[in-house]
Amino acid sequence: MYCLQWLIPVLLIPKHWIHPAFLIEQALFMWFYIVGFFLERRPCHICSGIFFIALALICYSDPDSCIFWPTCAKKLNGEVCTYVYRDRVSP
Repeated sequence: MYCLQWLIPVLLIPKHWIHPAFLIEQALFMWFYIVGFFLERRPCHICSGIFFIALALICYSDPDSCIFWPTCAKKLNGEVCTYVYRDRVSP
């Protein structure tokens, strides 16, 4: 279970709130980090399973909060994602 200490913080990183264009760079960075981690550290099957199950549950429950998919529904002529607009406008 030592290998989970490098994987669990990845699940806690929030999506960018600045501009939808930065979502692609963040998703690519996260994919490269995960691939590099698995190639270098070679975590055990149990840790890998726990991580991918947690990732699947997070991404399935709210696709807008999943940092591995660089998509969002856009508002204001593509300048802001709807989840940011919804949180900023509604009191």
